[in-house]
Amino acid sequence: MPSFYSEVTINAPRFAVWDALVRKEEWHRWNTFLYDCDPNLPIRPGGEIFLALRRLEGEDETEFQPRIVVVQPNHCLRWIAKGPGFKSEHVFELEDVGPNRTKYIHQERLSGLLSQVFLPFIRRDEKEGIRRMARQIKRYVEHHYRRQW
Repeated sequence: MPSFYSEVTINAPRFAVWDALVRKEEWHRWNTFLYDCDPNLPIRPGGEIFLALRRLEGEDETEFQPRIVVVQPNHCLRWIAKGPGFKSEHVFELEDVGPNRTKYIHQERLSGLLSQVFLPFIRRDEKEGIRRMARQIKRYVEHHYRRQW
C-alpha cells in the first residue's frame, strides 16, 4: 500500500497545533495544500467535509469529500476518501515531545486498483504537498499561537 509521510516538531503545546488543524475555516491563512470548500461542515466522527487539494502551488485544485473516521482531540484526526477503485486515508497525529513542543505527523495511505494507476503521476507532488503543509502549520502555529501559552 503506497503511503506518504511527513513529520515536524512544532514549538507549541499540543492544544495549539490541534486548534490550527481542526479550524479548517482558517486554513486559507496558512495551508496551501488542503483547502476548506465548505466551512459550515464541522469536523466530527462520521461527518463528511468538502475539501480541495493542490499538490503544487499554482496547480489546479482537486476536490474530494472525505468522511471523518477518528477525532481524538489534541491527539488524532483521520479521514477517508473513496472513489471507484481508489481509497485515500489521511492520518494526523500529535505527540508531546517536551514542554510546549509537539510532534506533528501527517500520513496518507492509498489503496485500491486505481491507486497504482495514479501513483506514478502524483507520487512526487503529493509527497511535497504533505511536507509543505507540515512546514506551514509549524510556521503558523509558532507565530500565531505564541501569545496564548
